[in-house]
Amino acid sequence: MKDQIKSSTNNKPVALVTGANQGVGFQIAKALAANGYIVYVGSRNLNNGQKAAAEIGVTAHAIQLDVTQQSTISAAVEHIEVASGHLDLLVNNAAIAHAGKPGRTLEQTMEAGKATTASLDEVRAVWETNVFGVIAVTQAMLPLLRKSSAARIVNISSGLGSLTWVADPACWAREHFGVVYAASKTALNAVTLAFALELEKENIKVNAASPGFTATALNNFQGTDTVEVGSREPIRVALETDGPTATFTGPEGPFQW
Repeated sequence: MKDQIKSSTNNKPVALVTGANQGVGFQIAKALAANGYIVYVGSRNLNNGQKAAAEIGVTAHAIQLDVTQQSTISAAVEHIEVASGHLDLLVNNAAIAHAGKPGRTLEQTMEAGKATTASLDEVRAVWETNVFGVIAVTQAMLPLLRKSSAARIVNISSGLGSLTWVADPACWAREHFGVVYAASKTALNAVTLAFALELEKENIKVNAASPGFTATALNNFQGTDTVEVGSREPIRVALETDGPTATFTGPEGPFQW
């Protein structure tokens, strides 16, 4: 199988999308495959990843990847190295909204994220995936990205991560800004900018993209946009091989950091 992948990637760009077995990540992986990419569908549960890859098509390949477990990250690097030899695009999509019981409503999640009462254990758990996991995966994949002539990294962020927007008294999301999910996306934006500034001299582009308020498992499907609509901006950024670096955009255009 690995030899077959490698022979088919000679002229095809190669992408890894974390958390790609469902939601926005799945839509991004599907769009990349439709645009000629070999796509590694990262999934904590390999079976779920295999189902997603089968639905996407023959150029999609499931890879077991839990961004909070270094052993799976290292194994993913080795797998891609052997099968494809390089990586052109990394999409850090894997994220969690909370560390409570499944099915928590959006309102319950927001309440649990309040700065004055949030559980530090929950803060740590969410940041482990949304922030530290992104750093760990990006650092591990850099040797493969450096083998590409047009390497890009796209981090899936949220408008809630924009301090400028949330600080505006007119911002409708002010009351939803907390220290668990929202602040993790602010931290992710800082991580994005740090990588972008450092890697600019190597011509590796690093950008953040927000899907907007999309109905996914992340918010118990209470978002207002479909995953197809929400995925448009992340897909646009992911496919842009000659675009800028160090940008933060959403469905309606640029966001202020």
